[in-house]
Formats: sequence, C-alpha cells, structure tokens
Amino acid sequence: MTQEDMMAFEAARMMHADAVEAVLRDLLDSRVRDGEVDRPERLMAAIRHGVLNGGKRLRPFLLIESAALFGIDGTAPLRVAAALECVHCYSLVHDDLPAMDDDDLRRGQPTVHKAFDEAAAILAGDGLLTYAFDIVASNDTALPTDIRLTLIRELALAAGLGGMVGGQALDLEAERRRPDEEGIIRLQAMKTGALIRFACQAGALIGAASPAETERLAEFGSAVGLAFQLADDLLDLTSDAQTLGKATGKDAAAGKATLASLHGVDWANRQLDGLVEQAHDLLQPFGEEARRLRLAASFVAERMH
Repeated sequence: MTQEDMMAFEAARMMHADAVEAVLRDLLDSRVRDGEVDRPERLMAAIRHGVLNGGKRLRPFLLIESAALFGIDGTAPLRVAAALECVHCYSLVHDDLPAMDDDDLRRGQPTVHKAFDEAAAILAGDGLLTYAFDIVASNDTALPTDIRLTLIRELALAAGLGGMVGGQALDLEAERRRPDEEGIIRLQAMKTGALIRFACQAGALIGAASPAETERLAEFGSAVGLAFQLADDLLDLTSDAQTLGKATGKDAAAGKATLASLHGVDWANRQLDGLVEQAHDLLQPFGEEARRLRLAASFVAERMH
C-alpha cells in the first residue's frame, strides 16, 4: 500500500468504526428495552468493557463496504455490523478466560475477567452472543424478513459448531496434539475466518446480490480471513506485547503449530502476499467500487510492516 492508500483506508475505517461504535454505545446502554425486565449494571459495565475498547472494527468495515457495493448504506448494515461485532467481542471475552487462552491483556487493557471476574466475563459473553441475534431479528433492522432470517442463520453457522466455536475447540485440542498443515488451515478457517467470511457475505445479502456475487464476496472474505490469521501468527512470532496490545509468543509457549511456525517467516510472508493478490482478483468484477475492500485486504498484510 502507498502512503496515500493507507491514509485513505484509515480514514474510511475510522469513519465506519465511529459509526458502529455509536450504534454499539446506544445498544449497550442501561436503558431497559421492551421485553426485558432489567439490565444489571455490573453486567452491562463488563459488556461495555469488552466491546467499547477501541477495536479496529475490521469485520464491520467489511460488512458495510460489501453492502455499499450494491448501493446499500444507512442504519440496516450498521446494525448488522454491530451485531457481528457483538459476536466477535463475545468470542474474545471467552477466549481470554483462564480455561481457554488465559490472557490478561486485550487491546492494551485488562481483559474482562481481570477487570471484573470470571463469572462476569462468562455472562458478558453469553449476553453479547444472544443479543446479537436480537439485534438482527429486530424490526429496527429495516430489512425484509427473509433477509433477516437468512442473516440470522448464516451468522449462527459462522459463529457455531462448524465455525468459530468449533475452531476454538480445535485450537484447544492443538495444545495436546499438533495438527498437520491441513488441520491448521481448517482450524483457522473456522476460528478466525468464519466471521470474516460472514461479514462480506452479509453485505451481499443485505444488498440483495445475486447468488454468484454473494459467493464471490464470501470467497473474498475467506481469503482475507486466512490472510488475517497468517498475519496474526507472524505478529505473534515477531512483535511484542506493548506494540500489539496483547500477549505475544502464546502459541509457541503452548506448543501450538501455526503455518508461520511450520514453514518459517519468509514462507509465511510470501503466502500472505499471495492471499492478498487472490482477494484482489476476486473483487475485479466490482471495479473501482470495491477499492476500499481491496485496501482492507492489503491492510491485513500491512500490519506486518
């Protein structure tokens, strides 16, 4: 990426991040909504600690920009993006628990179980996951009922047994039995890639794209997801906690195999470049309208530089 491209991407990312942050702040305040009895203040504080903490909001960015390819903007994609971020943040809150990855630092601040306690972190994650489907299903998400239903199912698939949760289970298993290359790719496509793939697929669904267009964007999301995880593995090997905002060297310490550790840094960097090129190629039919999505794919790799 040129300096100009990086600045353009950062401006767009921050614009979308601010918009999603505003929606999240509204959704996660303490006002009791219709159908609720109460919103316990400590629970809501733990949830806000786990969500409103300056994340890059890459998944919402991909969703919003994918919807924009088909002329859709405004409240509906923002709400679906906020729901997706709730699922992503729930996964981080739970992954950080002592029974999982046992991390004390997330985005440069104490993890939820450190700032509150383990029970609060478990309940915060539970609340975020269930609330995500409430947000998409709500009439306030002004989309046709069939599209909302499809989004709910696809988000459940991406987040669930055969997606992110299954990937986390495989990741924990990898501490006891090192997977081969095929196993690592499967694990990463589930744990990290599934929600990123959903982000791009969801934008197409919101935009009433054709099945071929929807699949093309989903494949773009898969390529970005693999690139994101590969870059993350490289950062875990080469960065430090102060720069990254979370603990580094965890995978090596736990004995987990990653593609970067399996093949080396040079190989991983070449593979990363190839995934970005693949992502760019998938966007060719969308022309200049997909410029920001192309920049997002490049940004994933640029985190290494």
